[in-house]
Amino acid sequence: MIALPSTREAGRVAIDAVRAIGRRLVGARGWAELGVEDSVNCRLIGEVNRQALFKRVAAVVHHGGAGTTTTAAQAGASQVIIPQIADQPYWAARAAGLGIGAAHDGATPTFESMTAAVEKALAPETQARAMAVAGTMRRDGAMAAAKLVLELTSRSGARPR
Repeated sequence: MIALPSTREAGRVAIDAVRAIGRRLVGARGWAELGVEDSVNCRLIGEVNRQALFKRVAAVVHHGGAGTTTTAAQAGASQVIIPQIADQPYWAARAAGLGIGAAHDGATPTFESMTAAVEKALAPETQARAMAVAGTMRRDGAMAAAKLVLELTSRSGARPR
């Protein structure tokens, strides 16, 4: 799965790297205009249920937004994160630190750097670790956060507005 919010060139590099190692890919059309058409080993799609899709792919290549990173991790899919802005370098480092994927060094991949990152994500130990971490993830984060806020405000005597 390719979901890169980046340049046409970066998308092209990612697609070429995935193809070079003999894999098929599903690409999110998005606004990145990846510069590739549907073919035997590449299918471009629009909006999709990522929770369902990510459970069916070998790895997810993406920008490193918190939502995509969490969705891939919960699905047990290894990841290649190519951070672009804001908190994305944090999520890339976190995924790499957990052993569930590769953090690309910089926002502009080359064929060589992308191929190496995808190979790392597809390594059996990375995929096994991604599945193991998925089994430990909480899925009630919003509910847990709301309960914590209510607990803290009741202790302090503050009233939520």
